[in-house]
Amino acid sequence: MSAVSLQTTAIPIVDFACFGDGTSPEATEIGKQLVKACREVGFAYFRNTGIPQAEVDCMFEWSRRLFSLPIEAKLLAPHPTEGWKHRGYSGVGREQISQLVSKFDPTQVAAIQKQTPDFKESFDIGRNNCPRVSNVWLPEQVLPGFRDAASTFFNTCHRFEIEKLLPALSLGLELPGGGEFLGKYHQKAECQLRLLHYPAAPAEIFARGEKGRISAHTDFATGTILFQDDVGGLEVECPRGSGNFVAASPIPGTAVFNIGDFLMRWSNDTLKSTLHRVCAPPNDGKLGMVKERFSIPYFISPDRDLLIDCLPGCWDEDTPKKYEPVTAGAYVDMRLDATY
Repeated sequence: MSAVSLQTTAIPIVDFACFGDGTSPEATEIGKQLVKACREVGFAYFRNTGIPQAEVDCMFEWSRRLFSLPIEAKLLAPHPTEGWKHRGYSGVGREQISQLVSKFDPTQVAAIQKQTPDFKESFDIGRNNCPRVSNVWLPEQVLPGFRDAASTFFNTCHRFEIEKLLPALSLGLELPGGGEFLGKYHQKAECQLRLLHYPAAPAEIFARGEKGRISAHTDFATGTILFQDDVGGLEVECPRGSGNFVAASPIPGTAVFNIGDFLMRWSNDTLKSTLHRVCAPPNDGKLGMVKERFSIPYFISPDRDLLIDCLPGCWDEDTPKKYEPVTAGAYVDMRLDATY
């Protein structure tokens, strides 16, 4: 089904300008706005995050330089064969995003097989000095300065996650300890920064279904912060479950946020992990070509070894727990292995 205009729906904008240190009434109100968006839509635009736009623009420039390298150079940092080792470069067609039949039960790993391959390439980065999964970098002489820039941007995103995003969610959910609750489960920065490139291609191959960008899916873990270029293509199912998709068009100076499956499970389905997809935008009029697109998602995950049970306040006698406790590591690894 085709997407409708953004103006016909409501993907809320949450403004963090007055969040401060998370202790003021304004911070609590921002948290309530965020949780309302996550209950009703599962998506929101973020404004005034404190992540400098110049740093975002710089990371997009590094992404363009990275993906413009010859394939032989990019393959000097290959993604490992294990799906859960989500690091390094994956070429066009290597990864196939599939939606699990049961996205909440780690014992059920059957996936819906896709008919149309994802026409994209990616590069994945985690925190440095992670004892379990090491980053896979290009040799420094291939793209001098890339490693430092990507590591700095990862740290910038993590700082916003810990200092504003997770406190806002904790405040909005009225969890014990004020804004500190969720942050205690995200101390090890077991997150992932992904650089994505969707190459330009003739419009007719998308129209015939020979290639796709990313089919409808949900994200795995706590949530995702997404930085978009100005090309567009992101679409969100709204209202949730309707089968109708709306265009989450780029808004200058904002990032897009969405809830992941693990936080939906953790909240006993209080917060909504919503289907979304990336479609090819209209061609640019030059020989019927669809423009290339760049995006940068930052995937937030809890500390993998902590056992996660239902959040306080998200269950009671009238609303019993729907899910058994599970570690974030077991759940996310299962989802990553189904991707490759």
